[in-house]
Amino acid sequence: MSEGSRNDISELLVAWGDGDEAALERLMPLVYDELKRLAHRYMRGERVGHTLQTTALVNEAYLRLAKWKDVHWQNRAQFFAVSAQMMRRILVDFARERQYQKRGGGALQVSLSEAAAFAEDRKQISLRWTKPLRPWRRSIYEKPRWWKCVSLVAFQSRRLPRF
Repeated sequence: MSEGSRNDISELLVAWGDGDEAALERLMPLVYDELKRLAHRYMRGERVGHTLQTTALVNEAYLRLAKWKDVHWQNRAQFFAVSAQMMRRILVDFARERQYQKRGGGALQVSLSEAAAFAEDRKQISLRWTKPLRPWRRSIYEKPRWWKCVSLVAFQSRRLPRF
């Protein structure tokens, strides 16, 4: 990166911090490659088969940075330091979310007594539907088409088709 572009980046950062949204649009093409290198360096430290890609990490960091208002950037070093910290936070958040889902996050918490009551209710429902069909068990193998019609009517509340 040349000295001129470093100064341009610092000037654009100051302009963006002062509220110039057009400065952000001119800034991103200048810093994108450096952000991508930074993201690639962080992604090398992640596990093999990580589903978050380098480009996605840069884009997520950009979206979070673009939301910031009233930030007074001092220079490009500060911007890249904040960007690096943002990428680390994104990776940590991603890992936490993955662990949360892996460990049953969002699952309904049920007490043992509630689970036992639910299992008993389910057993009664199952017996209510299967007990009347027991005499025709052998006909399942002899007349599979007939059995399909019976199961459609009994279990899915469908009407019998015309034959």
